[in-house]
Amino acid sequence: MRTTIRKVKTDDDLFLSIKNVLEHAQEFISRSVNFAMVHSYFTIGKLIVENEQQGQLRADYAEKTLHKLSRKLIRHFGKGYSVDNLENMRRFYLVYGSHLHTSISETLSRKSLAQKPAHKKSETLSRISDQRFKLSWSHYQILIRIEDEAERKFYEIESAAENWSIRELKRQINSDLYTRLKLSRNKKKVKELSKKGLIIREAKDLVKDPHVLEFLGLEERDFYSESDLEKAIISKLEKFLLELGKGFFFVGRQKRITINEKHYRIDLVFWQRYLECFVLIDLKIGEVTTQDIGQMQMYVNYYDRKIRRRDEKKTIGIILCREKDDKLVRITLPENNKQIFTSKFRLYFPKDEELQQVMEDAVPYGTSQNNRKE
Repeated sequence: MRTTIRKVKTDDDLFLSIKNVLEHAQEFISRSVNFAMVHSYFTIGKLIVENEQQGQLRADYAEKTLHKLSRKLIRHFGKGYSVDNLENMRRFYLVYGSHLHTSISETLSRKSLAQKPAHKKSETLSRISDQRFKLSWSHYQILIRIEDEAERKFYEIESAAENWSIRELKRQINSDLYTRLKLSRNKKKVKELSKKGLIIREAKDLVKDPHVLEFLGLEERDFYSESDLEKAIISKLEKFLLELGKGFFFVGRQKRITINEKHYRIDLVFWQRYLECFVLIDLKIGEVTTQDIGQMQMYVNYYDRKIRRRDEKKTIGIILCREKDDKLVRITLPENNKQIFTSKFRLYFPKDEELQQVMEDAVPYGTSQNNRKE
């Protein structure tokens, strides 16, 4: 007869189990509090706007009303109700109010809450919990400053999907991620950005032009080496992955391949989860040349023929360069190229006029080689 020996948990095991339960509880409480706060601020903004509209208040009188309201709320509820914050709540409702069903704000209005029994409040919140407010109040304070609705929706979707912190959201806005993604997309895909966020279906969806590497802390100068750039990227790998976009996993640096006893090294190798393929990145401090493109073609061919499995998709190569001649790149690459791409990098946030010039010079997505004007 076999006897079963039950494994007794040690004190450390018990502590870790309880710690895990408490951490999950804290996370749930934090999200619940944030959810209630954001919806409350939305409703406060609604009440302020309705008060202004019904009374047809003049701007100076409305400002005095906010100052009085702020003093009273601070007296009862603390510092979170400054005039600036009330203005943000007001703007929050004006920006997002038209996109939500009116019943949401109605159920959270003062009159509604006063009339319903206490146990009904949780039901009200649970009915609203699946609505669009998935981010913190700090996120929305940043988002409401974006005038373009499509751009604002894109950053909201990506913040929620990728769990961006406040710092990451600011960084992506400052680097003008939305505009950079638009450059390589047709009208249909640009519209998709504001409805679904960044969807990766093909290699071209990975490419931004330019890539912004301001987080490396390198000065914009001519005499640092490609090795310096690579070392800086490796030291800030997490931020570099954020700049590359979703679904990238680091495989290695200076990956050696050997052909006829000659050794070559690929600067950076990644795995792309969504496309299920390797992504090879070569760093070029100067202007990209036909030799650079030919070398990347060799790297891609080698990985396709020697490294990738049959169930994996074809390898993608990206040359990150300081400068490039788009005409030269187009002529050098095959007309139906879907594997090799070139993208500039910048060591500072791009200026509005620089991005505008890039957009004006960009070749429309999907334009055939024969129809392009040289």
